[in-house]
Amino acid sequence: MKKVVLSFLTLLFVLLSQAQKNEYVNTINKWHEARIKDLKQADSWLNLEGLFWLHKGINSFGSQKGVDCHYNNAAFPDMLGNFTYEGDSVIWENSKTQTVLINKEKTSPGASYKVFDLHSKPSIMDWSHFSWVVIKREDKVGIRFRNLKAKTLLEFKGIERFPINAAWRLKARLVQPAQDFLMITNVLGQTAATKNAGKLVFEKDGQSYTLDVIDEGGPKLFIVFADQTSGISTYGAGRFIEIEKPDADGNTVIDFNIAYNPPCAFTPFATCPLPPKQNRLDLKIEAGEKNYGHH
Repeated sequence: MKKVVLSFLTLLFVLLSQAQKNEYVNTINKWHEARIKDLKQADSWLNLEGLFWLHKGINSFGSQKGVDCHYNNAAFPDMLGNFTYEGDSVIWENSKTQTVLINKEKTSPGASYKVFDLHSKPSIMDWSHFSWVVIKREDKVGIRFRNLKAKTLLEFKGIERFPINAAWRLKARLVQPAQDFLMITNVLGQTAATKNAGKLVFEKDGQSYTLDVIDEGGPKLFIVFADQTSGISTYGAGRFIEIEKPDADGNTVIDFNIAYNPPCAFTPFATCPLPPKQNRLDLKIEAGEKNYGHH
């Protein structure tokens, strides 16, 4: 009788373990589905086709050769208008024959409109199936330009991943930071101070590792990291991962199955942060997204 009970309990344990494993796999797959859906949206990284840095004064914009912000596409006007960058503001001026939408509102030929300053949200501008917005990156101000019918978006088939492996879901502890800020460099070579959330400590196969964590003010914490797969099976400049904020004792989890590619893996027109030296792990993390392969 005891053997029967033990056999039943063993079977029950196996079934429960399998059910938990299936639930975990489903959770990661749902996360990935949401990630793919997000990449297909109008504000996706997949449809970026330009990043035009402005100089002070007047910056012409169009497909005509010799203009300051040159977008080489026969479907785009030769001369759409001008951006004037003075002080902390950018003013848009329509050409005499063309008009754009600004925040979905019609504008007038030859008229001027403020589309950017440091105190309000940048205006979204549209012409046909093209859309753009002014962005600021430290001392640089530029135009982030999208083609909503870009082949890179329309032909997107998804991102290859490593097999889901619960062994890469690791308990971790966040240690309070010694300094308030981390210095993070982006692909433009600009270095800026970002809020330091602390140092994440975790173990894998008996070895201890640490990652410096960024607090961007959202519901989760943010990590930029590289590992021994970077430049081989994963994107060379590293990957991103988000973690839950720790409990009162500093305990949290890092799940590398949801490590994902930065925008720069999809387009040359992004300005991604790079992993700081201390976040380049001597560890082969075969989990999460693989290199996208198109850029």
